[in-house]
Amino acid sequence: MTRLLVATRNPGKVREIREILADYPELDIVGLDTLAIPETAEEDALEVFDTFEENALAKARYFARLTGERTLADDSGICVDALGGAPGVRSRRFAPGSDLRGPEQDHANNTYLLQQLAGMPESGRGAQYVCAAALAGPDEAVFLGTCEGVVLEEPRGTGGFGYDPLFYIPSERCTFGELAPDRKNEISHRGRAVRQAAEALRRTAQG
Repeated sequence: MTRLLVATRNPGKVREIREILADYPELDIVGLDTLAIPETAEEDALEVFDTFEENALAKARYFARLTGERTLADDSGICVDALGGAPGVRSRRFAPGSDLRGPEQDHANNTYLLQQLAGMPESGRGAQYVCAAALAGPDEAVFLGTCEGVVLEEPRGTGGFGYDPLFYIPSERCTFGELAPDRKNEISHRGRAVRQAAEALRRTAQG
């Protein structure tokens, strides 16, 4: 069995990645809490790049060096057409002046996004969720997954996290906040990127 450290402080993301990788029993998924890795201010300086790929790889490399573990890190966000691709890599810290965490931070970000799109018709509310999943220690690779949708005028559903209650997928006729977790993991940006990473690890293990 291959132990894989998921390098995130977001418990919702750890849970989701465990669910995505349920079909890979050869992977022993552990989180930073499992290894009792204390949070430091240095971590906030990792996501300073302009692309999801660079941010994900920076996190993966940092925690792989720190722990000696094979590490998976992702950077993800929502890119809204009408905002020129924003918030993009700034998705987690989109709301100005916010030092909130967890659900409170999600609420602040969602509220701010709706303010930015106030009065925008549905035809102009197209968006794309993007996820870069990076592996580090000993081998390095980055995998990209995307999912197309529309930003609604108000949140729907209580599932998921982040912008999920606002992100509507026309083909599913519901938001990520309403979608069953199994189905979300099949079609989501994170599901697509993380499964690519898992397949790469499987091929490596098989020689």
